[in-house]
Amino acid sequence: MGVKAKKAMKKKLKKGSSQLSAASGKDESADFLPLEGGPGRKLPRSETLENTAKTGKSKHFGFIEFESPEVAKIVSECMHNYLMFEHMLQVHLIPPERVHPKLWKGVNRWYKPLDWVQIERKRHNKERTLEENKKMVEGILKRDQRRRKRIEAAGIDYECPEIVGINQPGPKKIRFEEE
Repeated sequence: MGVKAKKAMKKKLKKGSSQLSAASGKDESADFLPLEGGPGRKLPRSETLENTAKTGKSKHFGFIEFESPEVAKIVSECMHNYLMFEHMLQVHLIPPERVHPKLWKGVNRWYKPLDWVQIERKRHNKERTLEENKKMVEGILKRDQRRRKRIEAAGIDYECPEIVGINQPGPKKIRFEEE
């Protein structure tokens, strides 16, 4: 399930639950769960969906904490093996002693992953000094020599074209150290 689908589902649920609470005429929270025709009870105290640190994409599991254990039990019984977006939900109760103390850390914060394309673009296009440029050219020549040796060792008769621009004057953008 993608991020857009999750957002759309949350928005839809929020809209539906707020309409239900407005229709009931009570002065209660918009999030409630009617239990088998009984009075509405408050839904989760907190919820979290796990995301990967590198990309920010979903790990496809999450946790919901309820105010009362009987509500949690009923929800887990009802929602276990529920088909949602072509996936079977697996819902289990976790006893309070097995809950990790840092589970709810950073729940209300939205994770924004790093833009690796921009980071690599900056690294690639950075201004280089004469020494850095010289070191880069030496590395290119070293790799070219290794490539030529491998071609020759394979018994292939091939003349590699020479690399153009080995003896370049320095780069046009030179960074000067300020004293």
